[in-house]
Amino acid sequence: MPRELPTHHYQVLIVGGGQAGLSLSYLLKQQGLSHLILEKNRLGHAWRSERWDSFCLVTPNWQCTLPGYPYRGDDPEGFMVKQQIVDYIDGYIAAFAPPALEGVAVTGVRCDADGRYRVSTDAGTYHADQVVIAVGGYHTPILPADAAQIPAGITQLHSSDYLNPQQLPAGEVLVVGTGQSGCQIAEDLHLAGRRVHLCVGDAPRVARRYRGKDVVKWLDEMAYYDLPVEQHPLGVGVREKTNHYVTGRDGGRDIDLRKFALEGMQLYGRYEGLRGDTAHFGDDLQANLDGADAVYRKINASIDQHIAQQGIAAPPQAPYTPLWQPPANAATSLALGDGKISAVVWCIGFRTDFSWVDAPIFDQRGYPQHVRGVTAQPGLYFLGLPWQYTWGSGRFSGIARDAAYLIEQITRLAHAAA
Repeated sequence: MPRELPTHHYQVLIVGGGQAGLSLSYLLKQQGLSHLILEKNRLGHAWRSERWDSFCLVTPNWQCTLPGYPYRGDDPEGFMVKQQIVDYIDGYIAAFAPPALEGVAVTGVRCDADGRYRVSTDAGTYHADQVVIAVGGYHTPILPADAAQIPAGITQLHSSDYLNPQQLPAGEVLVVGTGQSGCQIAEDLHLAGRRVHLCVGDAPRVARRYRGKDVVKWLDEMAYYDLPVEQHPLGVGVREKTNHYVTGRDGGRDIDLRKFALEGMQLYGRYEGLRGDTAHFGDDLQANLDGADAVYRKINASIDQHIAQQGIAAPPQAPYTPLWQPPANAATSLALGDGKISAVVWCIGFRTDFSWVDAPIFDQRGYPQHVRGVTAQPGLYFLGLPWQYTWGSGRFSGIARDAAYLIEQITRLAHAAA
């Protein structure tokens, strides 16, 4: 994309060129509204540069439904791997040629006295009637404060920087965190023959297939993916919950940490910090494994209920039986200074950072207050946030619905100002 300053005022500026920003651009083009995407790196950057080599989707390809560009491959029930995802994004970009400037970092957004927006960047100042912040909700990698105390000879990486087992020095690896990234990275290392030590948190898990179908297919039929956030039992609190772990690797399968333990992976409870050169863990390993399995069974039970209520012919499936139990004297510490541990991979998430947006729309934690992406500041919107409206809001499956809703609001305001 050409890197040049605009010569006129835009009706809409989009900050961020991932699937959210691209989806909105597609719809803005259809409406004939002048707009520009400002992307700090390259369009689709996160998929290109912040995923490990063996990364694949955990949702089936048929759920990839960007506006005007549904999945068109020959494996709708499969799971695209990293390069296929990048190809999908690049195909979308080629299909409608979004107006965009790459390599332009936005440093500030503010509303001027006339109600129009001033967007400051490292390439100059841009102006617009309306602004959409489409940078998702995962900004600053989280590292614990005591990461600096890890012995100097041990390599440390955040999950966003992990690529493959060969990237790490020879030796055993400590993986901290069991959300989707932590479990899949631990599996990647385990399958490569590395000795893995995994800190297990309270993340839930879900079956890959149950009673003859992918669980995603069942949940889709049950309208789970249409459930608005305000109707979720946890309400907006669900935005704080860790995603269920499962994988699409090799055609898709469950991730069962108990199975890994049987195969030699060392499991611990939640990471509690360092004392000297020794990492310490909680005594909650059993509780965390049991909790993940309880969620697994609960989801399966809801599918059973759906099958019974709808009179669906589906093959029976035996209940899950735990393959392994932690010993009574499960380890709660690990020496890091004896030369065995060569690397630590931190998989404990990200913090949001909207400090560059100057508007009275944030709560005490700095998170934007909104209804379906619409803020109390006229003309300022968000798109692509986790559970912005439904489970799929930050994913290929739900971004089209959220973008279409914002287009209605943007168009209405644009017509009112005309």
